[in-house]
Formats: sequence, structure tokens, C-alpha cells
Amino acid sequence: MRSGHVKINRCLILMLSVILGAYILWNMGVFSWDMIWEEITDMLVRQSAECYLPGMVYVAEDKNGDWKEWLEGKAAELIPLGTYLDEKSEWETEVEDAETIAKILAEQASDENAVDANGALIGEDDSAKTEGVGTGIDVSPEKMGDFNYLLSHFYTVDSSTMIRSDELNGTELMSKDLHINQETGGPKILIYHTHSQEMFADSVPGDPSTSIVGIGDYLTDLLNQTYHIETMHHIGVYDLINGELDRSKAYDLAKPEIAEILKNNPSIEVVIDLHRDGVGEGTHLVTEINGKPTAQIMFFNGLSKTRSNGEIDYLANPYIQDNLAFSLQMQVAASEKYPDFARRIYLRGYRYNMHLMPKSLLIEAGAQTNTVQEMKNAMDILAELLNQVLVK
Repeated sequence: MRSGHVKINRCLILMLSVILGAYILWNMGVFSWDMIWEEITDMLVRQSAECYLPGMVYVAEDKNGDWKEWLEGKAAELIPLGTYLDEKSEWETEVEDAETIAKILAEQASDENAVDANGALIGEDDSAKTEGVGTGIDVSPEKMGDFNYLLSHFYTVDSSTMIRSDELNGTELMSKDLHINQETGGPKILIYHTHSQEMFADSVPGDPSTSIVGIGDYLTDLLNQTYHIETMHHIGVYDLINGELDRSKAYDLAKPEIAEILKNNPSIEVVIDLHRDGVGEGTHLVTEINGKPTAQIMFFNGLSKTRSNGEIDYLANPYIQDNLAFSLQMQVAASEKYPDFARRIYLRGYRYNMHLMPKSLLIEAGAQTNTVQEMKNAMDILAELLNQVLVK
């Protein structure tokens, strides 16, 4: 027993001596540290094996000369579960991820409406509308930096997702400069519709001018002609497959085309995906502004995470904070002048292609129960607020 202790102590002394010698050589600049470290680790592994498993080292070298590879193989044989997991984990993970991704993408394509299965507004009642400054809402930095105050006055968080206080600081979001550069040429705003087939109470079948696309045309004209913000309207269709309505892949189908437009038009700083909501037939999202019946709108943010899946890496969005800043500044601007115009900002999981531009908005304007004229009246107010936040 005593001779075994002596042998172990000799091994330890030898190892320490080698490390000390290597440090001296490195300090003198004789060898690079990477070279020394490779040699040290190889030597230490061998010395450890010779000290503690001398018989196995002898057998290994007698077998084929590659004692490390032989030892690794024997270790794998002694613990077969490790190699089994290595063999199985790759294909099992790929299959599971593919199924999960397909499920999440399908859910993303159809879940941006803030209503339950009966068409009732989720988390909203008469008290859930954002109150305007005139009714006592406080937008001071102190209040806007209060996470609970911010949530209770400006947001509805879907039960499928979550947000932490460090991710939603109103003071920081309000301080972001969102002004666009009007001194350079080219379009500044891109408007498009992931769901181009959305219609309204008095839409004419087959007439896109009475659909959400026609509302996008009207908003584009307002921004171009009234506010002189050069705006492009893309009318690509992503929710029809073989002539049938199918939204299951709409966001995926839209993504490459929108990315290509942005690549070809580097002057674009703002991207707006304009939708209308889907509600129960007894719900009418309307208020009166300047004596006109006006559809209410809702800003929508995706957080790229859900309670069930956590952070969704394959739907990552580096611009979540920028997106949140844009919607909050628009919401505050609306609450100051038109308290009943904007419903609470809705926070949900997934991404909704908002990763393509820092200043991205997904807007749910009105619903299928609104008229085309109510929608156009809403665009009058929305264009004014965009001008206020982006230009003034």
C-alpha cells in the first residue's frame, strides 16, 4: 500500500515539474502557449494513465500503439449508454425540432388576432382601453419606468407568452430616437399585407380596393401626398395557395420577398404589416374622432418566446426592443390626442417577420365588422401619428 502512495506522489511531482518548466519556457518566449499546452495535456494524460492504469497502457501499446484511442474505446464499451445516446441524439433531435418548428410556424400564421374561440376580445373590456393624458394617464419617466404601471395601462400580454421587467422599460423605450432621415432620396416606409384577403362588412367580393389592400393603398397615398413621406406599397399575396385561402405558411412565404424588397431599397427605414382583426360578429371596434366613425387599431408585438417553448432560437429577432419602442411611442402619441383610438398593445410569442427591420409595426386595424369608410377614417389618424413619431 505504501509503495502505491510513493508511486502516486512521484507522478504528481513529475506533473508539477513539467508544468513549471513549461511556464518558464513560455515566459522566455521559447514556445507559444498553444504548443506548450498541447504537449502538456498529452503528457499529463499519459502520465496519469501510467500511474493509475499501467496495465491498460501496456496492453494498448502492445495492441496498436495508439493507447489513447484504445482507452477511449474501452471506456465506451464499459459505459455503452454514452455511445448509444451519441448515436441516437442527432436524428431524434432533428425529427423533434422539425415537428416543433412546423407546429410553431403554423400557430404563428393564424394567431395574431387578440380574440378567444368565441371572438371575444382577450383581456379587454371598457376599462382596458388606453386612457389618454386628458383622463389622467401619466407618461412621466418615473411612471413609464414602472413595469407594473406600464403593463396595467398600455399592454395586454397573451397567456401563451411572458415578458420580464428588464425587457420592458418604458423610459428606455420612449427615449429611443425613431426619426427617419428625410434628407436622402428613396422610399422610407414599406407597407405590405401578410394576409391580403382580409375583407370588411361592406367589402365587394373580388374588389381588392375594398379589402385590406385597398386600405393600404389609402394609407400609402396619405403618407405620400399629405405628409410627403415617400412610401412604397407592396401588394404581394401570401395567404392564397392554389387559389384557396391558406394562412398556414403566409409569414414564411412573405419573408423572402419582403427581405428582397428591403435589400433593393436600402432607403426604407420603416416596415408596416397592415392587417385587420377577426372578432365575434357582435363586436364593433369603432370610436368617434372629429365627428367621424373611426375603426380602432391595435399594435402587435411578437416576443420570439412562449411559455411552452421558451426562447424560440429559430425565430430569433434582434430588434425586439426597437419594435417595442416603435409601438409604445405610437401608442403614447395616440393616447395623448385620441384616447379611444388605439386598443392596448398586444404581446404574444413568435416573430411575425418583425426581425426584418428595427422600426417594424404589425397593426391590426379594425375587424371584419367595420366598414371600409371606418377603416379609411382610421388611416387618416394613423398617418398623422406616423408623421408625429417619425418626422416631427
